[in-house]
Formats: sequence, structure tokens, C-alpha cells
Amino acid sequence: MDPTKVVWRKSSYTGPNGGDCVELASVPGTVAVRDSKDPGGPRLVFDRRAFAEFLAHIKR
Repeated sequence: MDPTKVVWRKSSYTGPNGGDCVELASVPGTVAVRDSKDPGGPRLVFDRRAFAEFLAHIKR
């Protein structure tokens, strides 16, 4: 994943003042997640199936 070519989007739950939120990027075959306060920091990268399972788990 070339970080200079990835388009990140903030969570729809992000308020107008920023704050604690995550950003997502759709990369072919994967979904990347990062902390919006630390855009140069670590990223989690999931294949699409694992990301769907992750979301299902945290929605419980």
C-alpha cells in the first residue's frame, strides 16, 4: 500500500470539532484503518471479509 496514493475518509460519527475518530481507506482487496489524530502512525489493514467480521463484532 503506497500511503501517498490512499484516499482516507473520516468516520460519519466525527463531529465538526474533530476529536477521537478513525479514518478508513478502501485499497484494492483490503480496508485500512488509522487514527485521525496520528495520520502518519500505525494502520490496521483487513481483508474485506475480516473487516466485515470485525464490524459485526464491535456492533454487538
